[in-house]
Amino acid sequence: MITKDIWLSLFVLLFSFLIFELTPIDLAIQDYFFNFKTNGWVLDKNAVIPKLIFYDGIKRIYILFVVTLLIILIFFRQKSIIVRYKKGIIVVLISCIFIPLFIGFLKYVTNVPCPKDIQHYGGVYPYVSVLSEYPSAFQQTGRIKCYPAGHASGGFSLMSLYFLFSMKRNRKIALVSAISIGWVVGSYKMMIGDHFFGHTFITMTLSWLLILNTNYLVSYFSSDRGERKSLTKTCTRTK
Repeated sequence: MITKDIWLSLFVLLFSFLIFELTPIDLAIQDYFFNFKTNGWVLDKNAVIPKLIFYDGIKRIYILFVVTLLIILIFFRQKSIIVRYKKGIIVVLISCIFIPLFIGFLKYVTNVPCPKDIQHYGGVYPYVSVLSEYPSAFQQTGRIKCYPAGHASGGFSLMSLYFLFSMKRNRKIALVSAISIGWVVGSYKMMIGDHFFGHTFITMTLSWLLILNTNYLVSYFSSDRGERKSLTKTCTRTK
């Protein structure tokens, strides 16, 4: 079941990636967040309160959450309740650390401009996607880091809380809450011109794929030999 979810998530990721790469849907959506008469975004990037809530504030809460999980695993790992939820906590901790780092790495590799940077919205960069190249006449002074969405990756990495719980109801609450946080943060970034819709959507689907793989690996290495063989056979049958 785990590996079926992984393959399905990979398919959704690749399919959505191609949709955003081969269609102008990102520009069509982003136009709603830009006022072409005033040449400005619907939300000012320097607005103090939105920035405090949706950028600085939520980032600090996220860091505090990760540090708290780390402290719990180091100093309170013998507590019965921690032992009970240890596997889930490890999945969440690894996801919350690795996913933002991996997304940050992709941002450097892809070298794709943000909406605010492209000529369509008053910037200097041409509109390019991951699969397209910059025009030969365009001189780029340095790599630009915008794709996929980095800030939203913190919120979407919290989808790993799904594996912290065993009850279906709690899992749904965790998943819906994490997705909501990711999209609230992602929408803020869209409204200030920092990201396209596709940037955030790809971050969400990629984050879930990475979380599924993290859960599989943690389950594999935390299980006994018999359970490992069962997981391996399941993976082989799925392929």
